[in-house]
Amino acid sequence: MLDIASLKELLAKPKRIVITTHHKPDGDAMGSSLGLYNYLIQKGHHAKVITPTDYPHFFDWMPGNEDVIIYTEQTAIATAIIEQAEIIFCLDFNTLNRINEMGEVVRQAGAYKIMIDHHLEPEDFDDWRLWNINACASAQLVFEFIVDVIQEKNLINKNVASCLYTGIMTDSGSFRFPLTTSTVHRIAAQLIDAGAENSRIHQLVYDNSSEDRLRFLGHCLSQKLEVLYDYHTAIINVTQNELDKFGIITGDTEGVVNFALSITGIKLAAFIIERNDKVKLSLRSKGDFPANEICKKYFNGGGHRNAAGGHSNDTLDNVIQQFKTILPEYKKLLIQ
Repeated sequence: MLDIASLKELLAKPKRIVITTHHKPDGDAMGSSLGLYNYLIQKGHHAKVITPTDYPHFFDWMPGNEDVIIYTEQTAIATAIIEQAEIIFCLDFNTLNRINEMGEVVRQAGAYKIMIDHHLEPEDFDDWRLWNINACASAQLVFEFIVDVIQEKNLINKNVASCLYTGIMTDSGSFRFPLTTSTVHRIAAQLIDAGAENSRIHQLVYDNSSEDRLRFLGHCLSQKLEVLYDYHTAIINVTQNELDKFGIITGDTEGVVNFALSITGIKLAAFIIERNDKVKLSLRSKGDFPANEICKKYFNGGGHRNAAGGHSNDTLDNVIQQFKTILPEYKKLLIQ
């Protein structure tokens, strides 16, 4: 394992660096990746952000987005860059299966591997890590990496600040989730002081929906919402045909589950989506309810206590039924 002194020495001179994050990157994944990218290029490093898959269009405005390589679209080029890298930063994930087929390419690469993450149960593939499950976002940890570990706060310019602010804003639920501590607010204030335009960033991310997405959201709430009051649980499910009917693209289903969780008295919400290859689940909960435990135990997934995901190779109807049959096991927690 590298120590901090060795890491600083490693980053003192220009290196070939890859930054990657989990598949279907969200705001924290792209914010932390592009925030780190904009920091590293100031130091003269030859940095590339490579994502395993595509990501929502409402992150396209972030500085450096035009240089991002999507692995599934440029596999040969991305693989060559990873193989030639001297350092690989792994952000917002801590097991290599979270980057799909890129995982083995990264595992076999001779580069030093640096993990910056806030998820539970990290895999032991890295040479150095900044890992804290109490951080509200990986972007918070990237800020701390630059400021506290490498001690180069002066390099947090407007581009870096805008990206990191995006990551913290989205993963904290616009600064309302429990891990949004006073420290997080102080970091956000420093990012605003460095040039992040908080109001504009919020508008670019959250007020950027297509008509199709809004009609899809209306359909989900009016036709597909099921409330199980005995278990303080709400479920929304959608089929592949419905996704096709509304022309849903990457990012359009983002946040739908939170509408179900916003119902008075609801403690657990599930958004269950039929895809061509598998059924995916997104769970959100309130308080101490362990959404991540359900995903890990029953649906090949995991995540945070209040925000987790999983998948199944079974049919949509069977997955919905399986989810419902699990609820009695957790009834005491759900109704207390």
